[in-house]
Amino acid sequence: MTGAGSGIGHAVSKLFAQQGACVIAAGLQNVKEVTNTLHREGDINHLHYNVNVSNENEVSQMMEDVYQHYNTIPSIAVNCAGITKDGFMVKMKESDFDDVIDVNLKGTFFITKHLCHHLLKQKIQNASIINIASIVGKTGNIGQGNYAASKAGVVAFTKTSALEMARFGIRCNSILPGFIETAMTQKIPDKVREGFRSMIPLGRFGEPNDVAETCLFLASDKSKYITATTIEVAGGIGA
Repeated sequence: MTGAGSGIGHAVSKLFAQQGACVIAAGLQNVKEVTNTLHREGDINHLHYNVNVSNENEVSQMMEDVYQHYNTIPSIAVNCAGITKDGFMVKMKESDFDDVIDVNLKGTFFITKHLCHHLLKQKIQNASIINIASIVGKTGNIGQGNYAASKAGVVAFTKTSALEMARFGIRCNSILPGFIETAMTQKIPDKVREGFRSMIPLGRFGEPNDVAETCLFLASDKSKYITATTIEVAGGIGA
């Protein structure tokens, strides 16, 4: 679980732990604190890693450490790490574009690449990789050219990964959250929030657990015939 320190990532970690999963929380902030609060059953040993997902060496080393610790590799992954650096396209700095692409898209690539390497090496099947994209990757959004591009890239990358990995029993799907009540959306000015709210057919922002429950479905055998698809958890935006 990347981006486990807050928002959707925290909610997914909490829900999976409640279902008896062993959680490996990865991110740059709060991952130790989150791991310490997770439910434990029996001898389950949750781990946390302070890792920059946009750094391939760090991701590769984390995967190796996880394998050495458990003598196996996770069969479920949720790529939730993401950042925003909003601004109008004509004023956006190259570094702001690159940073968002590096974390949101390249980070998803690195985690998926190195996890699949271990899954194939160990011939583990019935694996599920769930990538958190965004509804703005489908619709676009003013002031979020970098973010929208990164999330559209996540969708296309997920579909390609699914096609490549299907014959090995590895499923890859993406979720497109809409406006979810997280620290990221709380930074939006009230007037803008109300404008977004008026665009949502269900009339409210979503909760992190709305996305977490969808992740749980995609991680389970209930979705064993679903791959290369997207599920929108957006209250009707983008329909």
